[in-house]
Order: sequence, then structure tokens, then C-alpha cells
Amino acid sequence: MGLVAGLWGFAIEPGLLEDTRLEVEVPQWPVGQKPVTVAFLTDFHVGAPHVGLDRLEKLVAHVNEGAPDMVLLGGDFLINGVLGGTYIPPEPIARRLGALRPPLGVVAVLGNHDWWNDGPGMGASLAAQGIVVLENRAIRLGPIWVAGLADDTTRKPDANAAMARVPKGTPLIGLMHDPANLRDWPGRLTIILAGHTHAGQVRLPLIGSPIIPGRAPRAHAYGLIKDYGQTLYVSAGIGTSILPVRFGAPPEVVWLTLRGTGTTP
Repeated sequence: MGLVAGLWGFAIEPGLLEDTRLEVEVPQWPVGQKPVTVAFLTDFHVGAPHVGLDRLEKLVAHVNEGAPDMVLLGGDFLINGVLGGTYIPPEPIARRLGALRPPLGVVAVLGNHDWWNDGPGMGASLAAQGIVVLENRAIRLGPIWVAGLADDTTRKPDANAAMARVPKGTPLIGLMHDPANLRDWPGRLTIILAGHTHAGQVRLPLIGSPIIPGRAPRAHAYGLIKDYGQTLYVSAGIGTSILPVRFGAPPEVVWLTLRGTGTTP
């Protein structure tokens, strides 16, 4: 049994990909506005076992096939010390991500592994591909504002600054790498998206994730969470860190459909 579990956790599950789909009703949705689909991907850790540039290309093709209106990226594009990994610099990673083609655009925040390696280079490489990198600021994409927060571990997150330009009563997605900053957001957002935890990489029945990185409580390790008056989704991400293992925490792409209250799909 132990051999089978080890084979699954180290050789099979890290190479899988699940699509998680959420419907979000937005009371302040503009009248007559069609639903908007958002693809959220995070914690790529390109260069880790199971996540080479070839898999990144397949991941981008998978997202493009789903035809989202916008794509949000939650950071940790780079690796730092994962067992069996090979460091890949920012530029070839960003070049692959530049093939994402949603009509409303691609927006990213950076994570702690990006800053530990080459945060400026990662940000510049993404920007060169037309990907907007947010740090304590916001941008409007169609009917939705996206406010991006600086990384909790390596930078100085400022949610008030991130939301300073956002008009009140407008649909607003909070984008942050680390769920530790959930309580920092002033006012109620439509939804907040985060990664960083990898869902613990190992999730056990009845126990959940024994270990998660960062300051976030274990209750915020994965999935749809309602706390501090907010709605948060923490993704399991794509890659791995430290050990190239996943068990009960498969890689995922999160698909959000935002629509007006009471409207039909």
C-alpha cells in the first residue's frame, strides 16, 4: 500500500490536471452585461519535476481551448530548491505564457519564489509579453476591476493602495499570491483569488493538509472559503515546491463565471 501511495504521489498525481468550475453571482453586475469567464492559474514552479516548458505549453493550449474572457496568474512562476528540479529563467516562461489569448487580457501578481530568484526580471519578462503585472494597484478589464496585492513574504502588501482607484459598487476581483492577506482587504470584494499553499501538496482524509507554508491558517489551505466577510478561493496550483509530490491535491485550473444575480447560464 505504501509503495502504491508513493508511486501515485511522486509519479502520477503531480502530472494530472483538474478543471475546477465556480459560478459567482454579482449583485452589482452591469445591466445587459453578458457573463464573464475567468481562468485562474497559480504556482507554476516551472522547472520542477512534472512542470517543464513543454507542459507549460500544453497548459496554455488547454486554457486557450476553454476560451476564457480573461486570465489571472497568481505568481510563483519560478522554482527555488525543489528536489530534482532545474532552474528555468523568466524569459522562456513568460514567452510561453504570452501565447495566452483572452480578449480582455492577462493579469499577474508575483510570488515569493519569483522574488527570491529574480522578481524584477520575471515582472519585466511578463510585461514584454503584454501581461499586466500588478503590485498594490488595480486595472479594469471590461466590466471587472482586478486589484493585485504584493506578496506577503517578500514585499509589502497594501490592500488600501491596491483598491484606491476602484470605484465603489463595481465588480472587483482581488488577486494575491498568499491567502495570509485575506483580512487586509477593506470592504467587500466580489471574490479573492490566491495560491501559495499548493493545498499543502498532501491532503489526507479527515485530516486535510498537515503542513502549509506561510501565515495563513490551515482552514485557508485550499478551496472556497468564506471568512472576514469575504469570499476566497485558494487554488492548489500547478507545480510543486521542496518535494515533487502531490497526494490528494492535484494540480488545477480554476474557471470562474461571473454573472448578474438571478441570470441564467
